[in-house]
Amino acid sequence: MMTRVFAIMLAGLFGTVATVHAQQGPLRIEITEGVIEPLPFAVPNFVAENAAAQEFAANMSRVVATNLASTGLFREVPQQSYISQLTDFAAPVAYPDWRAINTQALIAGAVSVSGDSVSVKFRLYDVTTGAELGQGLALNGTTAGWRRMAHKVSDAVYSRITGETGYFDTRVVFVSESGGKGDRQKRLAIMDQDGANVQFLTDSSALVLAPRFSPTGDRVLYTSYETGFPKIYVLDVGSVQKRVLQSEAGTMSFAPRFSPDGQRVVYSLASSGNTDLYSMDINTGSSIRLTSAPSIETAPSYSPDGSQIVFESDRSGSPQLYIMNASGGEARRISSGDGRYGTPVWSPRGDLVAFTKQNKGRFHIGVMRTDGSRERLITASFLDEGPTWAPNGRVLMFHRETQGASGRSTLYSVDVTGRALRPVRTPDGGSDPAWGPLQ
Repeated sequence: MMTRVFAIMLAGLFGTVATVHAQQGPLRIEITEGVIEPLPFAVPNFVAENAAAQEFAANMSRVVATNLASTGLFREVPQQSYISQLTDFAAPVAYPDWRAINTQALIAGAVSVSGDSVSVKFRLYDVTTGAELGQGLALNGTTAGWRRMAHKVSDAVYSRITGETGYFDTRVVFVSESGGKGDRQKRLAIMDQDGANVQFLTDSSALVLAPRFSPTGDRVLYTSYETGFPKIYVLDVGSVQKRVLQSEAGTMSFAPRFSPDGQRVVYSLASSGNTDLYSMDINTGSSIRLTSAPSIETAPSYSPDGSQIVFESDRSGSPQLYIMNASGGEARRISSGDGRYGTPVWSPRGDLVAFTKQNKGRFHIGVMRTDGSRERLITASFLDEGPTWAPNGRVLMFHRETQGASGRSTLYSVDVTGRALRPVRTPDGGSDPAWGPLQ
């Protein structure tokens, strides 16, 4: 069978090489220096098992193909080069025909529709060895949820080939932006990770910033100027009901983020000209102060186990990154390069921190190890900010703003090695993305 050796582990991110071995034995893929020859795959249109399924079958196969190609790890073999077609899900695979066009992975699917119900089944074949990879999978859902089913198929294929968890069946909350730079309207929105199914969670009557998903994806923290002062709100995604997290009069609270267990919120609070980090029990509202310094402490992010916090502080004279225990105490600086660092966020894998860096008039999205070593800048532009991790720690999303009076903010995603940079299409401009968990 196809060997799951996508050595895309982050340990190999900074010193491994990528090769694809097309051989008589099992397919083997290794990565070095962040370079990889994408694996050629084919996704013939899924078989429509009844007339009502024809459109769904074609659309689902296209979503699967687009998902896989967007990673930069896979390259779709054009359908016009096919020698064989799959017209019967149960028919034997003509492996020589697929080898002849250099296909290494073949995805076969079938769809049936009855009323509002849709069923999809798929199989993944290793063309190199002429064997099925794993067992077939069948999913049932509603016609309204057909895209989610396609994302689930994509996740299964991705996982079987790479050995890693997929990230396609996820959602992203972000700030939707419309209007010119001088009169920009902002409201919270939620979408599928590929930009589809955008839904608005707030109107544009008040400025909103920095939405953050809860670990279970059912709630969103964000900052709003609804009262004239920045306050933190928590919103239930299903009911779109919100409530404010109370703070003392005359203070400003912002930059919130959930703890990994969803029970606490870490945030910045500005009072009497000083900005420090606080932690609040989201159920009782009781809070504790984590820092006490004459500097600005902001943009906190928990480690995956909840034991530590990475944050931004200008205590050394310019914004840099620091790590401390989640209960507060002594902090250690981890950033050491030239420039200004901000918006750190801990990887779900626990071994990397993503950040924004400003240096020599350019903005970058970068990653470094949690001890500050092996810093790597993976983007560069006039303005790149606000990275967020996919739940498998393989992909980052951020926003990029173009220069000038007509500049627009757009969401982008990029592989953690700096490959596969692509815009994420939204109806209007977008900023401050936050990736949710697998649904």
